[in-house]
Amino acid sequence: MHQPELQKLSEAIRDVPDFPKPGILFKDITPVLGDSKLFATAIRALAATAAEETVDKVVGIDARGFIFGAAVAMELGAGFVPIRKKGKLPWATETESYSLEYGEAEIEIHKDAVMPGENVLIVDDLLATGGTAEAAVKLINSIGGEIVALSFFIELESLGGRKRLDVCRVETVLAY
Repeated sequence: MHQPELQKLSEAIRDVPDFPKPGILFKDITPVLGDSKLFATAIRALAATAAEETVDKVVGIDARGFIFGAAVAMELGAGFVPIRKKGKLPWATETESYSLEYGEAEIEIHKDAVMPGENVLIVDDLLATGGTAEAAVKLINSIGGEIVALSFFIELESLGGRKRLDVCRVETVLAY
């Protein structure tokens, strides 16, 4: 991806101080999503992170990962699989717990969403502490998928999430 295109993406992201709570600087991606050219650039950039790989399934993590993941799947000619919060999928699931700042959360995937040996690209909007992505990796591994990479639109480097994912290749479009 050319630097001027990445610069346009970065400039479109809005900083929202003290959201969702005091002390947090939220990176608002909705201006990118609302501009068809910027959104297309973001999707091409995410898809390019796996350009050298065979990807059978793109897994998007609830909820903004669905937006990026489904579009990346179309770009790569792959199937799309959602990882959802516990209780949102209607079929037989595998579940993984992970820690939040104040407690635990759980995510799920359909047991038959990825067949053993299929190549998987995990896509999400943001890599922060890495807890959700780490749980997604465990889910994919539990049903036999082969993870080719994890691709994030934004990485907040100071939060160290990449360290939790050191068993996989991690790619990001923008880093702050």
